[in-house]
Amino acid sequence: MISTFGWGRREPTSKPPVNCSGCHGEGTAYERRRGGPRNAELEEDVSVRVRSRPVEDCREVDALLITISTDYVFDGTKQGFYTQRDQPNPISVYGRSKLEGERRAQATWARTVIVRSGYIFGAGGKNFLSTLLPRLARQEPLKAISDMVGTPTYAPDLARRLRELAVLDLPGIFHVVNAGDGASFETFARTAVEMAGTSASLETVSLADLARPAPRPHNSRLRCLWSEALRLAPLPHWTEALHTFVNLQSGSHSAVV
Repeated sequence: MISTFGWGRREPTSKPPVNCSGCHGEGTAYERRRGGPRNAELEEDVSVRVRSRPVEDCREVDALLITISTDYVFDGTKQGFYTQRDQPNPISVYGRSKLEGERRAQATWARTVIVRSGYIFGAGGKNFLSTLLPRLARQEPLKAISDMVGTPTYAPDLARRLRELAVLDLPGIFHVVNAGDGASFETFARTAVEMAGTSASLETVSLADLARPAPRPHNSRLRCLWSEALRLAPLPHWTEALHTFVNLQSGSHSAVV
């Protein structure tokens, strides 16, 4: 999916251009349809080409570009948080294509802001984190991965930070996630279940147990080096954001207690 809207120096509108092609949930759409990266070269080529179009459009009209990237540009071997000082080393087709998109955008247009995020959840989302509560309400059996850790990011909080970065108009790479030490899928799921007051049970599994065809980093927690220096307030703690999300889900889905 690509969404672009103009914020140029010549005729600025009220919103910045945002390229959010392929924001990750649980693998790329290609991998979900096919069961794995069966044509890695094709996916990388198509993904990067699609993301290059907004870059060229922004350069043509002298507009700021914000492009959404992913925590999957890192290999997951680090014990702590990944910052802008860490060298990307993606281990999946998805991660490689996103990193290539970052580099091409910056090489093509100077007014580019790269926003890396991950473990995104919110209303309308299709990934595990976003659909957890409705699935529990339907008594669906769920497996939660215990050995993949990231920094959950609530979509409305991410959107507000994108707006702030657009106003700053400061090119560079930013890591945007909710505050806190991060969480595994299991921790996130159990916290959501507790907040929702359900009695549902979750099966704990390892990443290896699921035997997914596309590799994923075991640790992809992010932290931003620039936010404090630029006086950008930390986003709410991920548990606070999850509580907000749970309350909204409880109001919109009568089956969710």
